[in-house]
Amino acid sequence: MEINDPEVLSIKNVIVKKVNGITSSSSLDALSIEEPLEIRIVYGPSSERVEKNISVTMRTPGDDLELAIGFLFTEGIISSYNDIKNASHLNMACTSFNQNIFVIELQENFVPKLMQSDRNFYTTSSCGVCGKGSIASIKTVSSFKNMYKPQLSLSVDVLYRLSEKLRTAQSNFVATGGIHASGLFTIKGDLIMLKEDVGRHNALDKLIGSALADNLLPLNEHILLLSGRASFELIQKAAMAGISIIVSIGAPSSLAVEMASEFDITLLGFLKENRFNIYNSSDTTVIPTVYEN
Repeated sequence: MEINDPEVLSIKNVIVKKVNGITSSSSLDALSIEEPLEIRIVYGPSSERVEKNISVTMRTPGDDLELAIGFLFTEGIISSYNDIKNASHLNMACTSFNQNIFVIELQENFVPKLMQSDRNFYTTSSCGVCGKGSIASIKTVSSFKNMYKPQLSLSVDVLYRLSEKLRTAQSNFVATGGIHASGLFTIKGDLIMLKEDVGRHNALDKLIGSALADNLLPLNEHILLLSGRASFELIQKAAMAGISIIVSIGAPSSLAVEMASEFDITLLGFLKENRFNIYNSSDTTVIPTVYEN
């Protein structure tokens, strides 16, 4: 499946006044672009096709196909990349911003799990679960929850180098200072995929959508690095992709820790150059050079 997107702009330069002490001067400043993306699905038998609006999310333009299919997968609406028949990208110029619409056409013989979408799927760039009716409605059960997990040995030397590798690869963050990233690493610390977005949940959906399209799931032998904090929604999305090790630069929430425990995910937080916190440790993940005082 190929989508011929128009030229994608993720950064906008604006003129600002920079104040230093009591003097000011005009200067160009780079900002991350934030625009709405509407995700629609078309499903049903060929004689009775139905089009349904699933979500509107505020995101950074780029990797829209990966974002759309990643969102549908992590919300449990589709279960495989093969459930998708076709995709089309529409761009409608509005007065204040560009309204982008992605239409995902599903296979005629596939029935989407729309009971997973019994909530208002409007999401801001800072919140991917806003509008959910209850915790029960968003605890999507991962098909990888009870899968076999290989024994993994996680070196602290590898961990301490992850954040620098992520920062080095984050071109948009370097330019704007205001964008999140999700990075996928091998257990040896090699970066194999990076996605950026103003929304941390969008960055992860882009990464998972790309991995789904490349038939890489489950990601149970990889490390997921989050550039910010680890929220419940990010753990839930990672669990849907079978990820068993999550490392965040910032803090996890209490519900994120509970979710990591429920899905037997190793969750590390506050990763710095020489320290981190272990919030949950899977029985299948060993950090051999960490000793108890």
